[in-house]
Amino acid sequence: MIAFLFKGIFRDRSRSFIPFLTVTLGVFLTVGMYSYIKGGVFTITRFSANLGTGHVKVTTRAYAQETGAPANDAALTDAAALASRLADDYPDFDWAPRIRFGGLLDVPDENGKTITQGAVAGFAADLLSSESREKERLDLGRGLIRGRLPERPDEILIGDILARRLGLEPGQKAALLSSTRRGSMAAANFTLAGTVDFGVRSMDRTGIVADLQGVRAALDMEDEAGEILGFFKNSLFDRNKAEAVKAAFNGRAGADASDDFAPVLLTLRDQNGLGESLDYMNAAQAVIIVVFVIPMALVLWNAGLIGNLRRYGEIGIRLAMGETKGHIYRSLLAESLMIGFLGTVAGTVLGLALAYYLQAHGINIRVLMKNASIMIPNVLHARVTTLSYVIGLAPGLLATFVGTAISGRGIYKRQTARLLKELET
Repeated sequence: MIAFLFKGIFRDRSRSFIPFLTVTLGVFLTVGMYSYIKGGVFTITRFSANLGTGHVKVTTRAYAQETGAPANDAALTDAAALASRLADDYPDFDWAPRIRFGGLLDVPDENGKTITQGAVAGFAADLLSSESREKERLDLGRGLIRGRLPERPDEILIGDILARRLGLEPGQKAALLSSTRRGSMAAANFTLAGTVDFGVRSMDRTGIVADLQGVRAALDMEDEAGEILGFFKNSLFDRNKAEAVKAAFNGRAGADASDDFAPVLLTLRDQNGLGESLDYMNAAQAVIIVVFVIPMALVLWNAGLIGNLRRYGEIGIRLAMGETKGHIYRSLLAESLMIGFLGTVAGTVLGLALAYYLQAHGINIRVLMKNASIMIPNVLHARVTTLSYVIGLAPGLLATFVGTAISGRGIYKRQTARLLKELET
């Protein structure tokens, strides 16, 4: 029976081509969009973690409550000892202290007089230690535009857009004007080692990255850190493990709940509204399937109605030969599943081809992010997962089945007594 139906599908392409094309297009869009959204979630998560939130973050309660400028007056003290304890207690993470800071970058002439100034905001990380993975994590080598990476504590990197706006070249000196840990004025001279493309438009305009040791000296923060970021060693965020570590750490520190300077651990989802954003994007993946199933089912329903009208005589003859209405109905459903399967395979192959291309090259949204102040990468890549190979089965098979099931109900309305008259005409 199955072989007979397959022969009918391939020999009478006029009744199978439109449904096949509809399913192929729908599955192609489903696989492509799902993989792109999945890649967007992964890319945004990775960028947010590497540039600011970590997979988990340890800081003080007072520091965590500040959502604007860095609150270095509430920074962690004895940062080295705390980082060592975190490494012992939670070895699945790579712990990295950082200091966020902002201020003015003052560019002087040869006489020391100010030529131009620009607002900067960035962070200090361990860029010089051989055991540190911060250079790799921040991808500074690949993003380097001019100059070189810092080799001394008094060297900095800034966004290439910012450097060109200030007229600052690698090798020139600039003064960072900021505030110290205790709120007094801080002024420190730094040398521009190089300019980078951070891959985030907001950082390219105002971003600055410096070595932790140099900023500690400039801001009077010896053995202190605004935050200690924890990164899973496989670089992939695991929500369940992160929540377990959060519960364990904060439960242990529960006795200090009234102390604003006691350390507290936050996960990536607790910061910058990322939890709601990630939930929204994950929900969008399920919506994609529903959105494509319903229109495809409607199109296939109409195609089935038209097909049944064209096959009115065929169905009448099959009824006249003694074939039951239920058997004809089931054969049409089986035929629709075969067409759906063929369309799903073709659509999945095309969708995966697009997804693999976008995974390698991505889509540059730099133009859309021209005036953005939020931290979103300029290039979003797709991500092919195991589910990408099978997610097309739901819209591909379900839509054809539903469309045929609805349109095929007309078989039961056929009146055998009218067959001779219909066949005569």
